[in-house]
Amino acid sequence: MEEEEEEQVATEPPKIHRLDESVVNRIAAGEVIQRPVSAVKELVENSLDAHSSSINVVVKDGGLKLIQVSDDGHGIRYEDLPILCERHTTSKLSSFEDLQSIKSMGFRGEALASMTYVAHVTVTTITKGQLHGYRVSYKDGVMENEPKACAAVKGTQIMIENLFYNMSARRKNLQNSADDYSKIVDLLSRFAIHHTSVSFSCRKHGAGRADVSSVATLSRIDAIRSVYGVSVARSLMKVEALDNDPSSSVFQMDGFISNSEYVAKKITMVLFINDRLVDCTALKRALEIVYAATLPKASKPFIYMSIVLPPEHVDVNVHPTKREVSLLNQEVIIEKIQSVVESRLRSSNETQIFQEQTVEPPSSSQMISSKDSNRNPLASGSKSQKVPVNKMVRTDSSDPAGRLHSYLHAEPRGHLEKNTSLTAVRSSVRQRRNPKETADLSSIQELIAEIDSNCHSGMLDIVRHCTYIGMADDVFALLQHDTHLYLANVVSLSKELMYQQVLRRFAHFNAIQLSNPAPLKELIVLALKEGDTDPESTENDELNEKIAEMNTELLKQKADLVEEYFSIHIDKDGNLSRLPVILDQYTPDMDRVPEFVLCLGNDVDWEEEKKCFQVISAALGNFYAMHPPMLPNPSGDGLQFYQKRKLVRNNEGSLSCNTDFSGYT
Repeated sequence: MEEEEEEQVATEPPKIHRLDESVVNRIAAGEVIQRPVSAVKELVENSLDAHSSSINVVVKDGGLKLIQVSDDGHGIRYEDLPILCERHTTSKLSSFEDLQSIKSMGFRGEALASMTYVAHVTVTTITKGQLHGYRVSYKDGVMENEPKACAAVKGTQIMIENLFYNMSARRKNLQNSADDYSKIVDLLSRFAIHHTSVSFSCRKHGAGRADVSSVATLSRIDAIRSVYGVSVARSLMKVEALDNDPSSSVFQMDGFISNSEYVAKKITMVLFINDRLVDCTALKRALEIVYAATLPKASKPFIYMSIVLPPEHVDVNVHPTKREVSLLNQEVIIEKIQSVVESRLRSSNETQIFQEQTVEPPSSSQMISSKDSNRNPLASGSKSQKVPVNKMVRTDSSDPAGRLHSYLHAEPRGHLEKNTSLTAVRSSVRQRRNPKETADLSSIQELIAEIDSNCHSGMLDIVRHCTYIGMADDVFALLQHDTHLYLANVVSLSKELMYQQVLRRFAHFNAIQLSNPAPLKELIVLALKEGDTDPESTENDELNEKIAEMNTELLKQKADLVEEYFSIHIDKDGNLSRLPVILDQYTPDMDRVPEFVLCLGNDVDWEEEKKCFQVISAALGNFYAMHPPMLPNPSGDGLQFYQKRKLVRNNEGSLSCNTDFSGYT
């Protein structure tokens, strides 16, 4: 009887009970925040929704110990801080129907709430017009204390500390911090090449150099070059597709795909649909099939695509982390994109570009030493060495006469220096794939060698290991090195820094896109007006116009040169539209553009290569340098020595910028 009762109890269904709210929230948090990169993605998307122009990410131990995301967006209102991290609180929508036309990255109001259940969250924010910001900590969706007033910069900073501290199994599975950090770097790289109007940076906590560093630009290919490198950008070609037929599909696609010269072991596909970073397995597979059938070796491609559809044709609420979306007429869209890509690849595969390589003949000393070693094979050792099969050749492998390149005709070394038009050296510049390498031009190498030879090791050590104290006046900064204090001329230091940066980044600049192209003639006239003793006088207007026209025509003729080597873009109408980035995350004083343009027109010797590059580099260094006043309320006697230099009119009626290049060796 007892056994029958036990069997009856065992077959009864278990009782259903309601889970505690904290358990529910922790389970949901583990689904939304699967690993550190999930948290970074949610925070960066929130920053983009806040219309930020700069987003900086700092990570420690792959994100398990610290994730810090700072932006310069519109901030969070003080009144909203109490409910900021509660579940399903959002400013993105108010009704379910809003999902049909949602354009923001986030909309559920789950991300921040989920983070507070698996980590310690601290928010610092300030909105426009506030005199100070507020800092508040959250746990389990609620504030731990009242917001405290604090100093803050524009925007919001969110710190996630000790991620998954209460989920031991998840934390143990994520101990490989290097793997998680690489995923975060890859994520920021993808955002950087799509949101080109936003500057991104990502670095490890305590590191001096960022692993991702991009600046705002209007050129997509410049963004790809900055993030993924010159070799990738060189191998890309533009692709576009469009369909406005409501009966089949409505979409617009533009992007870049790699050609046959690109070689990689795995596919890189960056896909944005309505500005949302997503994955689409079907589209990825379709494009892989095209590459495998079209290109030799079936090399893995690099693909960037941005697809824009009507918001009502996209269902964004199909994945917990919003990693995937559902499209209306998805099969038709994929088929049309596949067809466009295949057509583009077949047309590009008809020709292939090979980089030429200059082979230098071996020196005479190497020839003599190798011949001597051949005559005395036992000089270096008493035992004879057995030659491996793969080293056996019909002639002596150690004899330069037996090598193929000894039969090639080599150009003399002085050939590049004799060609003043610089056209002969452009092919060698295009060969370089690593932007960190110095230029192959002998003139640039000589200028860099002069800098290195004149470097004072003691002063270099002071500048490299000093601690910044503050500004002593408008020109001099106070620095501490060991037990000594130094006054450093910031103007001179910044000029030298920018000049050296120009030489070391030669032909590998990112670019600043001007919002409105500036006519060169108007800029030069403006600079000439500033140089007159009486700016209101019209006595020299006719002469200034003539000088401006002459300089404009000269710079239009040299437009190809300055764009190729310095990323200074001058269009055929004589408008300046792009300037180079000399120092990342730093924008020069645009009021000095007229003076810089006049220096290009008047001071550059375009016939001699070395002087040409030196003067242009010095002019860029002077343009990008920090100029007084550098304090809000200028005061101090040092300022009088650094007033803006006047333009000097010579006997022939032309003007010179009187830019001091004496500091540039």
